[in-house]
Amino acid sequence: MAKINLLPWREELRQERKQRFLIMLGASAVASLVLVFFMGTYIDGQVDTQRSRNQFVQKEINGLNSRIAEIKNLKKRREELLERMGVIQSLQGNRPVIVRVFDELVRVAPDGVYFTFLDMRGNNITIKGIAESNNRISALMRQFDESEWFDGPNLTAVKALGDGRGSSFDLTVLQVTPKREDES
Repeated sequence: MAKINLLPWREELRQERKQRFLIMLGASAVASLVLVFFMGTYIDGQVDTQRSRNQFVQKEINGLNSRIAEIKNLKKRREELLERMGVIQSLQGNRPVIVRVFDELVRVAPDGVYFTFLDMRGNNITIKGIAESNNRISALMRQFDESEWFDGPNLTAVKALGDGRGSSFDLTVLQVTPKREDES
């Protein structure tokens, strides 16, 4: 005769599968929680590391900005010093020119002409003086015209002095520096 098992074996199998499913579900949940915890901890660590890097970079940027400001100040001081040096060099370079201009003024002044006032603004020279006659003033003008250190003499005023003492005059002339032979 055939043996028939009337025990609820399907139900036990279903119960066993359900229990295995619940165990697997619990293990998966625990594994997921552990994984989420470790991932959160790892990500927090990465964020903290990046924040410390950002702080370091910001500190270095601030240091470099202060160095840049210092460099700008140094460049400004350098430009000021170079400008001062240029002025000093131009004064040093013009020193012989001024001496030569005074020497040339003495050379162009004919006998009987006396300078009473001399003013130099840039390259313009204003001269006031007294001459024994108008012919002496004309000779002075010709001498300025022939000189290589002066150009464009312009007589602005001539006044006769009383008692036959001559004439006073006002004159402007442009001072030029002649080119050297090696510059031509």
